[in-house]
Parts: sequence; structure tokens; C-alpha cells
Amino acid sequence: MKPLTKKQQQILAFIENRLGDNKPPSQREIAEHFGLAQNAVYQLIGYLKQKGYLADTGGHRGLRLSESYLEQIQQEEGIPVIGRIAAGEPILAEQNIEGNIDLKDLFKPTKDAFILKVRGDSMVDEGIMDGDYVVVQPVTAIENGRIGVVLLDDEATVKKVYVRKDHIALEPANKAAGYKTRYVKRGSQNIRIIGKVVGCFRML
Repeated sequence: MKPLTKKQQQILAFIENRLGDNKPPSQREIAEHFGLAQNAVYQLIGYLKQKGYLADTGGHRGLRLSESYLEQIQQEEGIPVIGRIAAGEPILAEQNIEGNIDLKDLFKPTKDAFILKVRGDSMVDEGIMDGDYVVVQPVTAIENGRIGVVLLDDEATVKKVYVRKDHIALEPANKAAGYKTRYVKRGSQNIRIIGKVVGCFRML
């Protein structure tokens, strides 16, 4: 991407911080923060759009980071860690990014891959322990028997997934604990496959 001037970098950093707080700034607020005229801010934002850093969804507070810039951030900072995932009983999926982990030496990350932290012991027979991290590739369909990430009643869980004619089976992998397979009717609005597990690691 094209390099930025110092002032453009400052404007972009301010917008990023505000977006990170879920408070998209208006051009007037940007102007007041930097002590600039609104015309000057309008021009600076125009340059940031031309150089591919910003996109505009329209409206008073429509500034957003562009997809190309978000991809660049991910490549520089690593794969985002998004919330946690339950491997036992489902736990509410937290969609906020907790940080980034660089795994280039361990995995070849696919586009849009993300990391979730495992809580629970229902997948220990597959080598996925409580506190481990799983690397997830977003998909909407999955091969039978593959370990996947499923949203169930707006909560996330990791299990072996089997898609049958009239139901989806979520199978745990911990014989000693006696966890039971859960069956959910296909087409139900309370279940959605969101990804497949492509890697697992733990912090020492």
C-alpha cells in the first residue's frame, strides 16, 4: 500500500482507536481533536481512501478500515485471537479480538483464519486439552467426522461434526468422562457451522 505522511498516519491512528472502541468518529470530531479545519480533514480522509486505507459506508459516521488494510494488519500482527470456545459445555462466544499470535513458522494460515481458546476437556482424546488454542478456518460446510466449530444457541463449541439427512451430530472425544453426542435437527435456526479446526497448540 502507498506510504502515508505523518499527518495522515495520525488521522488513521485516531480513526483506528475510535473504531476499536466502537465509536466511529465524524469528520467534525476529527477536526476538533487535531485543531484542523473540516475542509483539511475532508482532504486528508480523501487521501486515506485513495491510498486504500479507509472505506466509507456512508452516513455521518461511516468511516471504516478497508479490507485490504485489515488484511495487511493481520499479516503483520498474526492471526487474531477471538474470544473463547467450549470443549465440554458450550460457553458464550465472545466476538471481541483478545490479541494476535504469529504462527507463520507453525502453520500456513488461510485467509480469514482466527484462533479460539478452548475451555473444557471433551476433546482430549483428539489431543485438544483445556486451555489449548485452536486455529479455525471459516467454512459453512464440513466433512463428516472433521473437528469443527459450531454456534449452538448463539454459543460456540468444538466437536466432531457429522451432517446427516435430518440432523447434525456433535460428537465429543473423551471416553473416560462419558460425554454424550448431541443431536440437533437440520435447518434449525439455533445451529450454524462457522469453521473447521486446522491446527492446535498450547502456550508453555
